[in-house]
Amino acid sequence: MMVADARSMTATNETSGGAARTVDHVASGAHRAIDAVSGAARPAVDQVAEGIHHAVDRVAGRATRAAESLDAKGQQLRAAQARLGARCGARVRDKPMVSLAIAAGAGLLLGWLISRR
Repeated sequence: MMVADARSMTATNETSGGAARTVDHVASGAHRAIDAVSGAARPAVDQVAEGIHHAVDRVAGRATRAAESLDAKGQQLRAAQARLGARCGARVRDKPMVSLAIAAGAGLLLGWLISRR
């Protein structure tokens, strides 16, 4: 009986050793396949990444131009506001009573519009 048990243990060890070798063989094959796919995909990934980099550069360039344009428009608006303020100030200095009457009329009209709500 002891000889049979030893033989069955040896057979079990050989079987499990064979299974382990099979698993190792399959895992090695899987690693080789992954490496092959990775190597084959690398040029495509590099090309996509390059295209994305170019797209980001184009968008950044357009955004920079838009920001510069908005900055220029903002400067133009500030200059126009300064000119309008200067003209209004000059007009108030030239005709203070007319300016006071216009301001009072605008205040009354605004008060009337607000009180109607």
